[in-house]
Amino acid sequence: MFQIKAALNQQVEWKISAEMARKFFRDLKNFAELMPGIDRITVDAAGIAYWLIRADLPIVGSVRQVFSVFQSVDEPTRIEWSPATGETKNFLRYSATFEERGAITLISVSQRIELRRKSARELHALAGVAGEGGLSAAIQVVLDRMLQSFLRHARAKLETTQGSEYQVEGKGRKTQ
Repeated sequence: MFQIKAALNQQVEWKISAEMARKFFRDLKNFAELMPGIDRITVDAAGIAYWLIRADLPIVGSVRQVFSVFQSVDEPTRIEWSPATGETKNFLRYSATFEERGAITLISVSQRIELRRKSARELHALAGVAGEGGLSAAIQVVLDRMLQSFLRHARAKLETTQGSEYQVEGKGRKTQ
């Protein structure tokens, strides 16, 4: 079995409400618009989301993979997307938790990616040359850059506009 894995945990503090942050992170269009490497996210009638992710890797070049996920947790303080039932090759798990601390919300984001193939050649003709360790390290770097860029753009969008399209009623804020 040929496996490539990467995981990232990040905490940020933003000057927005926890509800505003949750609505923003729950809306998949934000990932498609603000995260580099996400070519497209589509959702089918059953609620399965398909993330088409592109990554440039050493030796093998540009790789595009589809990750099918479903929303496994949707709570006021946590959202999570998990691999769709029956997925056997491309695994993506994404979660975010929200803890409001006065005018600031602590947001913890976790992303895990795993690609499984019977042999390296199923992934790419040169994947065996790069090796599991080399490709896992490269995917880790790519994932870190993607998430850091997304968080930077998301913060700018939410804090500069005060997240007007994500504000909720009942707290002196408008809704859209």
